[in-house]
Amino acid sequence: MGLMIRELTRVADVPLETWNALVGRRYPFLRHEFLDALESTGCVDAESGWVPRHLSLWQGERLVGVLPHYLKMHSFGEYVFDWSWADAWERAGGRYYPKRLSAIPFTPAIGPRLAVASDISLTQAIQAVAAFFEERGDDVSSWHLLFADEREVTQWQVQWPSLLRREAVRFEWRDAGYGDFEGFLASMVGKRRKEIRRERRKVAEQGLSLHRLSGGDIDAAALAHFYRCYRITYLERGQMPYLSEAFFTRLRATMGEALMLVQVRQGDTPVAAALYLQGGDTLYGRYWGSEVVADCLHFEACYYQGIEYCLEQGLKCFDPGTQGEHKLLRGFSPELSTSLHYLPHSGFREAVARFCVEERQAMGHYRLACRERLPFRPVQ
Repeated sequence: MGLMIRELTRVADVPLETWNALVGRRYPFLRHEFLDALESTGCVDAESGWVPRHLSLWQGERLVGVLPHYLKMHSFGEYVFDWSWADAWERAGGRYYPKRLSAIPFTPAIGPRLAVASDISLTQAIQAVAAFFEERGDDVSSWHLLFADEREVTQWQVQWPSLLRREAVRFEWRDAGYGDFEGFLASMVGKRRKEIRRERRKVAEQGLSLHRLSGGDIDAAALAHFYRCYRITYLERGQMPYLSEAFFTRLRATMGEALMLVQVRQGDTPVAAALYLQGGDTLYGRYWGSEVVADCLHFEACYYQGIEYCLEQGLKCFDPGTQGEHKLLRGFSPELSTSLHYLPHSGFREAVARFCVEERQAMGHYRLACRERLPFRPVQ
């Protein structure tokens, strides 16, 4: 039996248990609770420029697959930048927005995107989605698949060769059998090992202590303080935050077991905070803010605490967020992230394809240059 696709205007159109039976719990951002928190608190809606149009795949009357999908009225909150594409297309007389987008809003974390039942092949599902978009021709300028894991990216490209591939460099930490934080430092050259110890001491010397809270230990007061700090990060740049306090409150209520909060205190007073999510064997560092200016505090709260937590909990990977060459010297390796893009107009597609080839070459050179700066001792 073939697959039929229906668009959903909200994730709540599918029961939580049914959605999560397809997507699992290893990747927290695809869970029903996370996507519904975005929608039910107004962080994702027509006013924000993210209009939910999730694709649901059906075999008869049985739901067998889901793909997060939005109509986007701009390119904010994606972390794969296509502003120049939009400008070029509109200067040529086209209309770039709305565009179609399959991604997790405001979340540049690699993971699965198209989730299917165990008896449905990913190949079959991709073919159905590709036909769905191609049948609509150029009703919109483009469709974009962002931060899908490499296994899924490969399948998309095999089944839909006209997709264009972009690559970018991100930084991640992986456990190489370090044992504990001292074992991690022991793998580094002496200069960097001493510098990281100095940075950690500097935080303590400023009278700051760090405390990790998980699950039910994150009470309403701790979350409210975190949000004040998170909001400051945006206001300092003259922006309003993408996410509301109601969103984080909802997240704490519905999937609190996936949260880990690093709270920074000066004496007994909280003054800064970093909120992480975890799923499977991976920790994701996402949100941060501080009410004080303190040397090295960001490195401690957002990097070293995460690494230490992974080593204590047996987590194998730590994704600290996008960008930032300063992560290199703190043990985060440069890795590639991939996005895929469908542009129905042949002339537009050919021009963007040339850009993507040149960009991939540049990213390959940049990644190699970054690897040369990693602080680890040569393996004997």
